[in-house]
Amino acid sequence: MIYLQGAEEMSGTPQTIAQNYELKIVPDDQLLITVSSKDEELLELFANSQLLGSSTSSSSTIQEAIGLRVDKQGKIEVPILGEMQAAGLTRGELAKAIEAKLIEGEYLNDPTVTVQLKDFKVTVMGEVNSPGVQAISGDRVTILEALTMAGDLTPSGKRDNILVVREEGDQRVSYVVDLTSSEKVLTSPCYYLKQNDVVYVQPNKSIGVKGSATLSFVSASSSILSVIASVLSIVSMIIVLKDK
Repeated sequence: MIYLQGAEEMSGTPQTIAQNYELKIVPDDQLLITVSSKDEELLELFANSQLLGSSTSSSSTIQEAIGLRVDKQGKIEVPILGEMQAAGLTRGELAKAIEAKLIEGEYLNDPTVTVQLKDFKVTVMGEVNSPGVQAISGDRVTILEALTMAGDLTPSGKRDNILVVREEGDQRVSYVVDLTSSEKVLTSPCYYLKQNDVVYVQPNKSIGVKGSATLSFVSASSSILSVIASVLSIVSMIIVLKDK
């Protein structure tokens, strides 16, 4: 099965990447926040925190932290600064909001804040060679990359009907991606995956599951055909012997 059929027609006309793959923070995300400043004395306030790392121009004391968990209301409890809204923002937007609070509260004059998403993961299951949960290091992963990390589809995987299950707000939505069509793959809202997406590759009709009605029927039919073939063989042999 050939993937991305029709791609040769697009070779002379480059596509503009219209999809915005930058992730939005969602409830239950785990965030690592690092504060940097040239003023070491003021920065000591954050260096002692268990949840915020700190670094200066002369030294780096970024702590290995468990991270800040976004609660179901989409908020985080930032040490010293208190409760802040995080869900719905990008990492960059949250970093700017924390910087503004640090300056407004006169904690730091020149803060630089970095926000990292610690637990960006997608699940790939079904007819792939290495199903499982894939941990993603950056903000960007395509469905093609995720399937490649899972060892690609098995020969029995259905390539024109890949199911992607995604949580959007308080809803769970499903998308279908056809890997055989370049246009459908590249324009799909699931071309760039989001945190906690589940990618499921269905088996085609050539595979059966042990104990399923289909496989039982096939097994039974095969047994009956074998018996019939044996009987016909015996009858043919008897007829041949009679003729002799």
